[in-house]
Amino acid sequence: MKGLLFGLLLVLALPGFAHAEQVAQASSPDGRIVVQLDLNGEGRLAYRVLRDGKPVIADSRLGFIFRNGRQILRGLQLDKQASRSADGTWEQPWGERRYVRDHYNELRASFVEKDHDKRHFDMVFRVFDDGVGFRYDIPEQPRLAEAQIVQELTEFAIARPATAWWIPAFEWNREEYLYHRTPLAEVGVAQTPITLRTDDGVHLSIHEAALVDYAGMNLMRDGGTLRAILTPGSPTPVVRKTPFATPWRTITISDRAGGLVESNLILNLNEPNKLGDISWFKPSKYVGVWWSLHIDKETWATGAKHGATTANTKRYIDFAAENGFRGVLVEGWNIGWDGDWFANGWDFDFRKPTPDYDLKGLAAYARTKGVHLIGHHETGCAVSHYERQMDEAFALFGRLGIDAVKTGYVCDAGQIERQDVANGPVLREWHEGQWMSNHHLRVVQDAAKHHVAINAHEPIKDTGLRRTYPNWISREGARGQEFNAWGDPPNSPEHEVTLVYTRMLAGPMDYTPGVVSLTGKNGQEIGSTLARQLALYVALYSPIQMAADLPEHYAQHADAFQFIKDVAVDWDESRVLAGEVGEYVAIARKQRGGGEWFIGAINDRNARTVPLKLDFLDPGKHYRAEIYRDGEGAGWKGESRFRFAREAKTVTRGDALALWLAGGGGAAVRFVPIDG
Repeated sequence: MKGLLFGLLLVLALPGFAHAEQVAQASSPDGRIVVQLDLNGEGRLAYRVLRDGKPVIADSRLGFIFRNGRQILRGLQLDKQASRSADGTWEQPWGERRYVRDHYNELRASFVEKDHDKRHFDMVFRVFDDGVGFRYDIPEQPRLAEAQIVQELTEFAIARPATAWWIPAFEWNREEYLYHRTPLAEVGVAQTPITLRTDDGVHLSIHEAALVDYAGMNLMRDGGTLRAILTPGSPTPVVRKTPFATPWRTITISDRAGGLVESNLILNLNEPNKLGDISWFKPSKYVGVWWSLHIDKETWATGAKHGATTANTKRYIDFAAENGFRGVLVEGWNIGWDGDWFANGWDFDFRKPTPDYDLKGLAAYARTKGVHLIGHHETGCAVSHYERQMDEAFALFGRLGIDAVKTGYVCDAGQIERQDVANGPVLREWHEGQWMSNHHLRVVQDAAKHHVAINAHEPIKDTGLRRTYPNWISREGARGQEFNAWGDPPNSPEHEVTLVYTRMLAGPMDYTPGVVSLTGKNGQEIGSTLARQLALYVALYSPIQMAADLPEHYAQHADAFQFIKDVAVDWDESRVLAGEVGEYVAIARKQRGGGEWFIGAINDRNARTVPLKLDFLDPGKHYRAEIYRDGEGAGWKGESRFRFAREAKTVTRGDALALWLAGGGGAAVRFVPIDG
């Protein structure tokens, strides 16, 4: 008792603690999550988050450091506060689920400096049943007409010991790293989303929503606290005229790993659709000239091995038409790929095909087959050069019926090339800096004018802006399938499972699954079973999904290819049936506008049996369960990768499936109603 009393007296003696005062509070609609705001004796502002009465986020500071003025950090007082609630439902034009409930309680707390310049700002907290979003809202004011933000002093003090899944920030290869699984105490400087599991089993994801005209947020660990670190820019990470609001800082909270995946918090913190009707975009699957380039069978550059030829593209168009695929992607079709394009993207012309590629003729030929070409705009990071051409390029594609474009920004991080005036000096920017945040929105807005959708690679992170600009259909932003062609090392069995609970929490990913040959460049083995490649179509969501392998390889694996032809890409509903971060996952999704359900289950390197209740099926109906699974003795190495079984059985709601997943394996199931 004496020791407890001594500890309490010691804490109370800390500067400012004795005068700390709770000044505002908000709770989630179900009452389980509570946010509290405090001002201490120095007038420093902090927030905390409790769940079921226990701290999840301990006292965490808020504020700014400015280049053009004093910091906003201390000497604050509460001016006023207001609360409101909202409960509505909105419809996604495409997505993991059709209808999204947006239910929260909001607190707007206004703070002002007690002396000096009397600058003021609002903290806005939205508290959902599955987490919290908050942002700074800074009004126009004489003493803060422009904010040159050096650093945002936002903290996330994790209240309990935790395990973290994370990738490093500010590294040369952008977001394309294998995930670390470490104690929180070993996290360095991390990108978001970062996923945490506390020692008592609470799952957290820290990220951001609605990243507009602002630098991307990274997280630097200091003890058990994660501190916001903004992506650099010139003259400082963020320059904004007031009034403005920052992106939302988000904390998703769940008792189970699958709850993070099922959350709509990020989407709900974005503005509604600004584009109106986008029914011209059709979620679909595609094939194309891509994997052949990564295994060095063909080349982007012109010459004897050029992949983007008229004859080769016709072959892919015919293959797509024969197998029900809507799109054909062709990389290397335009002028600029010859030479060292990685170092010089200024030679690209996004309006002119190479002499051996009949762009207009191929678009017309595809149209006769019910197929659409998918455009490709690799910038080589010469971004200003691209912006000067993109409107003409999108207009050309719009006229030709090319309604989706894969963009690319291949260069080392921090090496985006910005040229504000033609022939002027070239400045270097980060992929996730404020300038690129604005660039990506300029691209999707301009593309929308011509009814073109954007699938960005080497992109800025996804923060749910697909709700506001639903022609931003997918992106890369992680270590994709191409690393299985030539990566050293290739993707581990844990990588794709971890993606479900980390990168995929931000939004859709164009992972390019379906490499049934299970072999990369120079015979490099892909650490995956055949069944796992099928399961990826359900486990890793995107409204466009590539059948990435070569046509001849699909002919060799016709049984497996059948699932790729049958699987849907747009969904009415999605549920995580089972799983743990980085270990395994089983996801069920219902086809948009149809009666079919699909399951995708993927596994780490440890074989396991996963029992799944089929409670998601409609009551009173019988279904034919078409099961594509790992065969006896399957595994992620050697010839055992190809051990595969396909079977069918009749099931109803209330039945269960026990799926055996090999190490590095998976299972894919299609449920077809058979009685109306």
